[in-house]
Amino acid sequence: MSERQVRSEDEKIILLKYYVCSREGINEVKFGSSNGECSKVVKKRRSVSWRCGCKAKMVLKYMSMEKYFVFSFVEQHNHPLVPKTGRQFLRANRDMTFGLRSIVFYHAKVNIGCSKSFSFAKEMYGGYANVGATLRDFRNLNRDLKQYVGERDGHMMIEKFKVMQETSKSFYYAYDVDSAGHLTKLFWADAVGRRNFELYGDAVSFEATFDTVYYMIFCPFTGVDKHDRCVTFAACLLSQESVGDYKWAFGHLVKAMGRNLFLIFIDQCAAMKVAVCDVFSDVNGLVASKHRLCMWHIVNKFPIKLGNRLCKETNFMEKLKAYIWSSIIEIEEFEQGWEAVIKEFKLEDNKWWCDMYAIRDSWIPAYFRDEPMFGLMRTTSRSESEFFFFSQFHKQGDTLCEFWLRFQSAMDRQRNENVSMDTESNSSLPTTLSPWYIEDDVADLFTRSIFYKFQEEIFASCVDMQIKRMSEEIDGVTHFEIRDVKVKDKLFKVSASRTHDVCSCKKFVMCEIICRHSFCAFKQIGITKVPRSMVLNRWIKIADSSGTSSNSVLVSDEYFKMEQVSLKMTEIWFDFRQAVNKAGVQSDRLDHVHNIVKKLNNDLDNHGGAVKFTKRDHMASMVGEQPQMLLFSYQRFVRTKETILRGSLVNERKRLTKQKKKRIRKCKKCGALTHDSRTCAKMKNIDKFTEKNRDTLTENNGDKLTEKNRDTLTDDSRTCAKKKKGDTLTDDSRTCAKKKKGDTVK
Repeated sequence: MSERQVRSEDEKIILLKYYVCSREGINEVKFGSSNGECSKVVKKRRSVSWRCGCKAKMVLKYMSMEKYFVFSFVEQHNHPLVPKTGRQFLRANRDMTFGLRSIVFYHAKVNIGCSKSFSFAKEMYGGYANVGATLRDFRNLNRDLKQYVGERDGHMMIEKFKVMQETSKSFYYAYDVDSAGHLTKLFWADAVGRRNFELYGDAVSFEATFDTVYYMIFCPFTGVDKHDRCVTFAACLLSQESVGDYKWAFGHLVKAMGRNLFLIFIDQCAAMKVAVCDVFSDVNGLVASKHRLCMWHIVNKFPIKLGNRLCKETNFMEKLKAYIWSSIIEIEEFEQGWEAVIKEFKLEDNKWWCDMYAIRDSWIPAYFRDEPMFGLMRTTSRSESEFFFFSQFHKQGDTLCEFWLRFQSAMDRQRNENVSMDTESNSSLPTTLSPWYIEDDVADLFTRSIFYKFQEEIFASCVDMQIKRMSEEIDGVTHFEIRDVKVKDKLFKVSASRTHDVCSCKKFVMCEIICRHSFCAFKQIGITKVPRSMVLNRWIKIADSSGTSSNSVLVSDEYFKMEQVSLKMTEIWFDFRQAVNKAGVQSDRLDHVHNIVKKLNNDLDNHGGAVKFTKRDHMASMVGEQPQMLLFSYQRFVRTKETILRGSLVNERKRLTKQKKKRIRKCKKCGALTHDSRTCAKMKNIDKFTEKNRDTLTENNGDKLTEKNRDTLTDDSRTCAKKKKGDTLTDDSRTCAKKKKGDTVK
C-alpha cells in the first residue's frame, strides 16, 4: 500500500489522502532508439516490475476538525494477494524502527556488518518474520549513513572534536587544511592518553603502515603500560609521508604532552628520521629525544640485499645473530664479532652492508646498554600489534566519522582490559615457586605480568647461577663474579648492597627489571625484600594512583548531564531485562510484565505523546549534525609512500633476483650442464627407439621375441620378462613359473 496527499495552498491542511495498491500503474518499457540505427549495446542491471495496473484504492476527503470521510473506494484487485508467509516482505510491513536502527549503529561501532546484525535481530525478535525489515533494509541504512555524511566528512569530524574539547578541557586536537579546502592532517589526544603518557611515555613506538582511511594514513603513538601491554597515547591521520607532515604530527605531540619523548622507535623512513631529529631536539629547554631503528625491518632486508643463498643456505645468520641481537655483550665484543663475520663471508665490498655498519649505533643493542629503557623494545612490533588490534574495528571505505566511532570502541576495549588486569593484580596473589621471602615481596609490589618476569629471574638465580668469586663487604657493598650456565664464556660482575645493586648485564638500566645475577647476590647477603630504590613507579600496581598533572580530568556541566542521561538509559534497560528474567518462561508472569509495559506506554502517550526520533535524528546522534556551510572536506586521493614505492620495491626485488647468481642446471641422465632431465635429447631418442621396438615386440600369433629386441626393452619389475640371463619373455614376475634356479618354465 502507498499513501499520497494533497495539501491546501498554505500547506497547513491535508485535503485528500490517497491509499492505493502498491502494484498500481504500469512501468514504461524502453526498447532502444527509434531511428533504426544500431547503437552501442549497454549492459543494464536486470530488474523486475511489480506494477500491473491495479485500480484498488481508497480516497479520504477532509471535512472539518481534522475529520475525513471515505470519498472513493475500489476494493477489487486484478492480481492475487500476497500469501501470509510473504506479507513480511511488503513495504507497508517493513520499517527500520528505533530498535533496529540502534542494533545496526551499535554493531557498526564494533565492526559488525549488516548480515550479522540482521541475524542477531532475528534471534532477538524470535524469527525473521518478526523483525519487520529485510537484510536489504539493514544495508540501505548503512548506505544512508554514508550519504548523510557525504562531502561533509572532514567538517563533521572537526565539529565533533570541538564539542569534545568543550566537554573535556583535557582533550587536545589539531588539524590542517590545504589551499583547496581538503583536510590533510589531524591529531588528537584525550585526557586518559595524556595521563598514560606521563606514566609510560618513556619509550614510544611510531609507524605509518596501517591501512588508509580515505587515503589518509592512521599513525598511533604506542607505548607499554605497567602490565606489559600496548597503550595508545595519541594518534594522527596524515595525507602524506613527508618531512613536513611528520614534523607537524611530532610538534603537536610535544604540545599536547608538554615534553619531549625519551626514546622513540621508528623504521628506516628517511623523512621520519629527519622529522625526529628536528622536532625532538633540546630547544626551549626540553631534553632531546633519542631514536632507535627497528631491528626487524633491517634484518628482514638481509635476503634482499645479500641474497637468499647466503642468508638461508649458510650459517651466516646463525653467526650474526649472536652479535646483533645480544644485549649482554659490550661494544668491543660486537665490533670483533662483526669484523669476523664480514671477513668469513667476504662482505667488505657490499655497500648496503657498510651503510648498516655506519648507523650501527641506531639499531645494535650493544650501543644502548647504558641508556634507560632502551631494552623495553627492540622493534616496532608494538606498533604492528596495535595495527592488528585496530584492524578488528576498522573497515576499508569507512568515513572519518565511522572511523572515529570505531576508534573509540577500540580504546574502550583497550582501557577496559587494563582495568580488568588492575583488578586481577590487586585482588589476588600469584603462586610462588620458591620459599624465598623476596618472591612474596615482588608479588605484593608489581603487577601480575611483571611479577612473572621477576619470577623467571628469581628461579634462574637459584638454579642457573654459579658464584665464582665473592669479596668481603666494604662500606656495605659486596662484589661478586657470577657465571650463568646458559651463557658460555661470560662472567657477570655484581656489586650488591642492602639498598642498591649494579650488574654488568645492565638489564635493570635497560628494562627496570632486576636481573637474575642481582637476585643471586641478594640471596648471598641475606636480603629478603627488594631494595626500595630499585622499585620504580613504572611497573608497580599503584602506578596509576600517583599524582600527575593531568590526573584530574576537567569536564563541563553539559558533559555530566550527557553522562547522567546515558547512565539512566542503561539503568532502565537493565532493570527491564531483570524483570523479564524474573518472569522466566512462565506465560502468566510474562503477560503481567507485558501489561505493565503497555500501561506505561499509554501513560507516556497521555503525557505529551511519543517523542519523534526520526532516522535523520538517529544518524545525527551517532555521527553529529550536518554543518550548515561546508568549509572543507577530505582529500580524495593522496600519494603516500606506499603508492609511490610499492612498484619500485617490487621491481628492485625482481632485479636483485635476476642478478643473483643462479645454480647451473645439470642433467641427471647424461651429466650435461646445458639442460636437465626433462629436456634431455638423449632421453627423447631412447624413448622414441623404445616406442618403435615396442610396436614390433609381438605378432598376433604369439611368436617369441628375438634376442636383439629383448636387449633393447625398458620396463619395470612388474612386467620384467627377463629376470636373469637365459630367462624367457613369456611372463612377468607376478606369473613367473620359474621361481628358483633349475625350475622349468611351463
